[in-house]
Amino acid sequence: MTSNTDTLEYNPLLQHAGLPLFNAIQPEHVVPAVKHCIAEAEKQLADIEQNATPTWDGIMQPLEELDQPFEQAWGPVGHLLSVQNSPEIREAHETVLQDVVNFGLRVGQSQPIYKALKAIKDGDVWATLSETQRRIVDDKLLNAELAGVGLEGEALERFNQIARDLSKLSTDFSNHVLDATKAWSLTVTAAADVEGWPESLKQLTAQSYNQAKDEDEPAATPEAGPWRVTLDGPVVQPFLQHSRNRGQREQVFRAYLTRASSGEWDNTDIITRTLQLRQQKAALLGYQNFAQLSLAKKMAPSVEAVLTLSEELRAASYDNAQQDLEDLKELAAASGQTEELLHWDVAFWAERLREQKFDYTDEELRPYFALPNVLEGMFGLVRRLFGIVVTAADGEAPVWQKDVRYFKIADEDGTPLAAFYLDPYSRPENKRGGAWMDDCLSRRMLDGEVQLPVAHLVCNSTPPVGDKPSLMTFREVETLFHEFGHGLQHMLTTVNEADASGINGVEWDAVELPSQFMENWCYHKPTLIGMTSHVETGEPLPDELFEKICAARNFRAGSMMLRQLSFGITDLELHSNFDPDGTETIFDVQRRVAETTSVLPLLPEDRFLCAFSHIFAGGYAAGYYSYKWAEVLSADAFSAFEDAGLEDEAAVADTGRRFRNTILSQGGSRHPMEVFEDFRGRQPSTEALLRHNGLLG
Repeated sequence: MTSNTDTLEYNPLLQHAGLPLFNAIQPEHVVPAVKHCIAEAEKQLADIEQNATPTWDGIMQPLEELDQPFEQAWGPVGHLLSVQNSPEIREAHETVLQDVVNFGLRVGQSQPIYKALKAIKDGDVWATLSETQRRIVDDKLLNAELAGVGLEGEALERFNQIARDLSKLSTDFSNHVLDATKAWSLTVTAAADVEGWPESLKQLTAQSYNQAKDEDEPAATPEAGPWRVTLDGPVVQPFLQHSRNRGQREQVFRAYLTRASSGEWDNTDIITRTLQLRQQKAALLGYQNFAQLSLAKKMAPSVEAVLTLSEELRAASYDNAQQDLEDLKELAAASGQTEELLHWDVAFWAERLREQKFDYTDEELRPYFALPNVLEGMFGLVRRLFGIVVTAADGEAPVWQKDVRYFKIADEDGTPLAAFYLDPYSRPENKRGGAWMDDCLSRRMLDGEVQLPVAHLVCNSTPPVGDKPSLMTFREVETLFHEFGHGLQHMLTTVNEADASGINGVEWDAVELPSQFMENWCYHKPTLIGMTSHVETGEPLPDELFEKICAARNFRAGSMMLRQLSFGITDLELHSNFDPDGTETIFDVQRRVAETTSVLPLLPEDRFLCAFSHIFAGGYAAGYYSYKWAEVLSADAFSAFEDAGLEDEAAVADTGRRFRNTILSQGGSRHPMEVFEDFRGRQPSTEALLRHNGLLG
């Protein structure tokens, strides 16, 4: 066993600067490194509090220096937990997590720091600060107030207890959803029941059966079964789209809709308790409700403003969604379904209609989208738009897994700007699902020099098979563009203060702007066709297939819009108008919202809220609307390129440089509305989003 002293002496998590030594970090390094980091930070914090001077250099600079060792020691741990998970790293992370959280609360509730910040804001120093510095000070003050710095005595004790209770409830909620999801399955044995299933679904469900069966049972095969259907997203969605057995569709749909809503994993009381505690927290901080508290840190000015936007989008979508439903009813009846069209029929008939209308499948597109070609096309696009050059630098940085790649970004004159890791493929055994961008290193001043930003871009795309490269679905291509958009905002920042560089300090409901903006280029013909090359023939994507992709973009757009609005409005209602101690239940609220946001009445037993992890176990409480809020901004930003003329290279480049110099470079240094207005020349409009979705009247 390595001694604590040895682990500290050779600990790769305790280096002062530079890229993390991912090839050297071991689980046993985590606890000693983080505990050492916190112990040192405690000493620094005591010194800061003792000598707090109300100037930028006297308080803000030391606070930024306090944060930097955590970027080196704690950042890589959270990253490895997501991409190289193991029982050992999970245990090490859990061992020190509470210590890190407690230290964060300690800083947030520090009276000497808060008083020094207030003195800066209220004194002569304020006039000498830059706009960026003022925004950082304002942000720090607000964060401290939301962390309970203004509370004392019993109120402070109650606040901290609520924080601990909410943390536990969030973890319990998440675990219940996971356990309930894992506990349910349907084994399909009849070959007739898998007719029409895609090959990938047969492979996935046969594999699932083999993982769950007893050792002495014969193995399943994709061709002969048995096939084990679970409630995991990658299984349940294609099953509902392709299973011709209506009774089995109903079983799976009902099970999915009622996850974690009964028995030992029932989340109903957890939701009520969570809403009660959030309401109490808001009241302690002087807010009428939790939605007000949540919006204090966001771009949207008020709950009313969000509801106004939601209603504008809802009104524009409702008739289209009703027509979507009528189209499905007609197709189902024409195809021989005599029963009334119900919820478990929607995905099945929608998929039949899509096939009928657009006549292509994802499997047909894959051979054209080899990952190396997609990357080349994406890098060519950002060179045209933003004047940056992306170069492969594999071997120049330690990586955590053999498939991880490393790239550098420079200006066209060769000036280094940033770098990023790309972890492209699915690894279900140790990597969490989904896709994300995270910061590895932030742009900041370190030892008198600028530390250039480094990003993590993580996807779960289809891995290579045999000697062929990774062949991506079109959705995987869109996802890569999306995460690269986040990465560009992190990497092209010109702000040197870490608290406002990249995505730091950007309001939550504006942070999706660059990512959703980049997705639009997947529907730009020269960009998309330019990155395709059939893996066997080398031929580019045919025009006919490109037209089908574009036509299918708006398929059931009204229904999709209503679905997202329903989630967002329900979230806001629960956190603003709902009384968790009253007679109305959370499900009553859900049904009330659904009366105007769902064209198919909810089932009486609908318990979707019991698995709504975004708002009860994630960061989206009273913030789910952010997806649509930012999509309005991103669509309007892309329309600036449409206005300039997408085929006019000079105009596109000029608009792209403006986008880079505003939205991508200014990070959290200014309010996102001001930055948007600088780029667009006006306030955002919903017109572009509705037009792109085919929902303009």
